[in-house]
Amino acid sequence: MLKIIKYVLLDIVRSRTIIGYTVFLMLATWGMFMLESNPSKSMLSLINILLIVIPLVSIIFSTIHFYNSYEFMELMLAQPVKRSTVFAGSYAGAALALCMAFIIGTGIPLVTFDSSGAAIALLISGILITLIFVSIAYLCAALSRDKAKGTGIAILSWFFFAIIYDSLLLFILFLFADYPIEKFLLALTFFNPVDLVRLILLLKMDVAALMGMTGAVYSQLLGSVNGMLIAGLVSIIWILWPFALAMRIFKRKDI
Repeated sequence: MLKIIKYVLLDIVRSRTIIGYTVFLMLATWGMFMLESNPSKSMLSLINILLIVIPLVSIIFSTIHFYNSYEFMELMLAQPVKRSTVFAGSYAGAALALCMAFIIGTGIPLVTFDSSGAAIALLISGILITLIFVSIAYLCAALSRDKAKGTGIAILSWFFFAIIYDSLLLFILFLFADYPIEKFLLALTFFNPVDLVRLILLLKMDVAALMGMTGAVYSQLLGSVNGMLIAGLVSIIWILWPFALAMRIFKRKDI
């Protein structure tokens, strides 16, 4: 598997897309801190950008990479190599490349300007959401052999988690504004990895007060160590279940 990971990683890091992604993250991070003297405000602006860009790039790039590497997978499967090994190696190589791009592009300028706990939390959250959407991308690609269909499913998945899901939550909040539904909304947050990571970061930066009574409830439930551990566990589940389901489909499908 290590040889497969090495080959995939070396192939991806030379990609213009990954290089451009790294440069964009670096320029965006440097720009936010250069334009705003208050590190906290810069962090908030950066979070809003990263929670849109990272999932989008991760899911689209990984989906396209999966389809483009079919010939390589067929070559590997012609050898005495298990399908699970080929699939896991391809996933690990793509995920590692995207995480490296994020760490270099965002981590270097972020630590330069702000080395607080919130900055470390942002780096960890960025890695988690990268891994999550690479897993979702591989699941979308495994569902269909057609590249256009698989890419379309991936884009729709990102659109749902990044935009539609929040709109549905706002609609529920509007309908039941007179009822104490904060705990129910917190439970729904666990079903969206983007909202989950955003909530963890906002609580870590102690700006939950800006979220009103809902923020107070979230801070009470997730602000403790146990709450953060639960949120971290849910994030790991979001990485594992799409990956496991995608591998199961890949092992059974006709390549």
